[in-house]
Amino acid sequence: MATIKMPYARGFRDLTLEDGNLKAVLESKAHHYQPQCGQEELVRRALENPIGSPRLRELAKGRRKIVLITSDHTRPVPSRITLPLLLEEIRLSNPDADITILIATGFHRLTTREEMISKFGEAIVANEKIVNHDSRDDGALAYLGVLPSGGALWLNKLAVEADLLISEGFIEPHFFAGFSGGRKSILPGVAGAKTVLANHCSRFIIHERSRTGILEGNPMHRDMQFAAQAANLAFILNVVIDSEKRIVHAVAGDRVEAHLSGCDFVTGLARVDAVKADIVITSNGGYPLDQNIYQAVKGMTAAEACTLENGVIIMAAACNDGHGGEDFYQTFLGHETAQDVMDTILKIDMEDTIPDQWESQILARILIKNKVIMVTDRCDPKMITDMKMLHANTLEDALTTARSIKGADASITVIPDGVSVIVQ
Repeated sequence: MATIKMPYARGFRDLTLEDGNLKAVLESKAHHYQPQCGQEELVRRALENPIGSPRLRELAKGRRKIVLITSDHTRPVPSRITLPLLLEEIRLSNPDADITILIATGFHRLTTREEMISKFGEAIVANEKIVNHDSRDDGALAYLGVLPSGGALWLNKLAVEADLLISEGFIEPHFFAGFSGGRKSILPGVAGAKTVLANHCSRFIIHERSRTGILEGNPMHRDMQFAAQAANLAFILNVVIDSEKRIVHAVAGDRVEAHLSGCDFVTGLARVDAVKADIVITSNGGYPLDQNIYQAVKGMTAAEACTLENGVIIMAAACNDGHGGEDFYQTFLGHETAQDVMDTILKIDMEDTIPDQWESQILARILIKNKVIMVTDRCDPKMITDMKMLHANTLEDALTTARSIKGADASITVIPDGVSVIVQ
């Protein structure tokens, strides 16, 4: 028997399987990677040795309006560690700088004050100027031209008008942008809704290069790079984290060079060979990435790469925040089957892209070929079944259902953290 810990909400759920059915457990090496120093020291070293850029303290000299972009409540960036060090670095050379922390909500809802305190800490929330980006507030946006894709580029005015624009984030495999981090702080991070919709259009989502771990030739990445250059993103700090959300690596400096260095590091840890099975069990890495169904689609794509024909995917995700997108939910509610969802989306032109269409498209792609069982005791089961998935309260219940579909002797592959791996 094998017992595997599956991330769920802020803890774990144990999964016990017979050895005879278990084909493989696929994990990122990041979860076992032992850095040579502590988290804070890793960040300090990155800031002291920027890649392709002067130190941030040098860039900050004489700058009046500095905007520091940070991630929102859906991203496990350890900002309690990183933000104070970034602010310290800036103020060492420019103690009177007017600093605004801009939360990159992208197309998500706004981050609440309680979520800010949980993510940034009481001191930063009480003492720093913090602004939520709102992609739907046209009055807060500036037009910067046309993206390579043909979409209009609208970005937050605070970012565009800054004397110095910097960002923090984390790098992990991303299911259509290749990797998170770097340029994603700008697009979709602080982009207008119209820009996000254009970049996330159906023909880009279906593109063969818009996949986990791929940057070269990825049309979404190309748009994102263009947006970061147009915004004059001058400096980034990106970290790599393990399953406990601890920093194991950090890069800082030029938005392109530092990001690529971080992506290379992640690739070396995250790449795993696909092991095909009838049933694939995974998670979305626990909190904060498993707060809703929308985010949980990301982990499903790793499982999708390992299922045999007509497979079953078991996804453990708390989804305590519900579906995560009203349009995402309504798209599935308004169609009979996942194939119907896909057929509708593929007829939509770039300029007519609807909110959350990309997530609907990817979930539909997965559901056309697989049954998905969502394991949660914190989300309305009807919401899950409305979205063409099956529901189970526990991993054991889900496994019973999966075996009723695929047989008692069905083969099983486990990916404990589906968002942390690049399956090849």
